[in-house]
Amino acid sequence: MVWAKVKFPFEKRVKLAQGLWLLSWLATLGGAITFCLGCFLKTELRRRAEVMDNTEIYIVPNTLIIAGMAAMGINYFATRICQDALDATRFPRWKTFLKPYFCCSIFFTTLMLIGVILSYAMKGTLEGSLKVGLKNGIRFYKDTDTPGRCFQKQTIDRLQMEFQCCGNNDYKDWFEVQWISNRYLDFSTKEVKDRIKSNVDGRYLVDGVPFSCCNPSSPRPCIQYKITNNSAHYNYEHQTEELNIFIHGCREALLNYYMGLMNSFGAVVLSVFVLQCTVLASVRYLQTSMEALVGQENTEIETEGYLLEKSISETIMEYLDPVLKLLLLNQVEDGQVKAEAGAAGTSGTAGATTPAT
Repeated sequence: MVWAKVKFPFEKRVKLAQGLWLLSWLATLGGAITFCLGCFLKTELRRRAEVMDNTEIYIVPNTLIIAGMAAMGINYFATRICQDALDATRFPRWKTFLKPYFCCSIFFTTLMLIGVILSYAMKGTLEGSLKVGLKNGIRFYKDTDTPGRCFQKQTIDRLQMEFQCCGNNDYKDWFEVQWISNRYLDFSTKEVKDRIKSNVDGRYLVDGVPFSCCNPSSPRPCIQYKITNNSAHYNYEHQTEELNIFIHGCREALLNYYMGLMNSFGAVVLSVFVLQCTVLASVRYLQTSMEALVGQENTEIETEGYLLEKSISETIMEYLDPVLKLLLLNQVEDGQVKAEAGAAGTSGTAGATTPAT
């Protein structure tokens, strides 16, 4: 059963080839845009890799990069096919190439769609990675002398100032960790001794935040220490007054930033995907309408083009049969090699155990 049959007079075939040539170059540009978006997203993720627990989210930019590169190659070959389609004597040389071309095109176009889906579906993975990564980043904030953590303080400070956030969930996360290194504490003072003794783990905990949490837009000088102590500051009410530090947590800020990027990129790549599908369908129509001219003396006759000559399941099996036969052939050859090796080993053993006469 032929699917989506369309009749193509000579003029219509020429217009199809010309229009498809232009469409293919647009799709090539779309592939380049997809590749660039993937590279930009991967760069942004790597910039803040220290506050992420894992790299599972990298599957999104990696998919976009691969799909974008493949789209550029696929559509470049489509432009060459369109050029040769204008000459009925040159088009037959593409016959053996078109079947693997469509296999690769469908695979990488599907990969592009998967990239779009992942850009919307990876929110939970990204949030979990940021939750653990930021928690560790805050915990290691003070370890400026520890190899591998030397720049953790700088990373967290820059992050909080850039995204105007504080802590993981909020600014109170800093109350639960010792973020001031022991080398900057005077253990001879009563305040330091009392705070360390009052804590089970012997940590120096304060109701304060690093300077990077301070909001420069606030008219009042930054209150970054004794935040919950109303009597420590003049005309200050912690629970009712708007604090002059950033209130929102960095996990929420980073999640909104990255999901905003991926959702925007997903919409762009989805447009490229639709364009790519249009190119593939048009190439298929051009192929089937031109193949009808093989053996014809008059190349300006009307021909028929279609998307599928058989049903979807039959078409899939037609494309999979060569692959399955190749795999089966490799298995048979491996079995023969193993059998020959086993026979050689058996004959060698028999020869060694035969007594001399």
